[in-house]
Amino acid sequence: MNLITSGHAAALWTGLHLFLLLILSLLVVRQRQRHKVAFGDEGIPELAQAIRAFGNATEYVPAGLIAIVVLALVEAPPLAVHLAGLLLFAGRVFHAVGLSRSGGTSFPRAIGVTLTWVAYVFTGVALLFYAIA
Repeated sequence: MNLITSGHAAALWTGLHLFLLLILSLLVVRQRQRHKVAFGDEGIPELAQAIRAFGNATEYVPAGLIAIVVLALVEAPPLAVHLAGLLLFAGRVFHAVGLSRSGGTSFPRAIGVTLTWVAYVFTGVALLFYAIA
């Protein structure tokens, strides 16, 4: 009997991504309070970087999670769901760390976007495979 299903795997990665988004949101709030800024970034680099780290995650995570959940719905192996979740999560963490440390290009940002795109390609190919198989 398989105790860990694709649905359980999707639930794990969805939960972790939700907490990542919450942490990134809290970092924006902390910067807003520190600099007493209610709207925008007022040209403060640390606030702008926190806003972009959160914003970038909100741009990539929803589509990635939809792909992960659909993988579970088509009963892809739990390993495939875990691989997609890990790639996306690691990519988003690396990217957020890189962007939080520097507004310019950085090695963590490059690794982050690469892992995110690999997650997208992997899930896209897997979903197409399950759609026609």
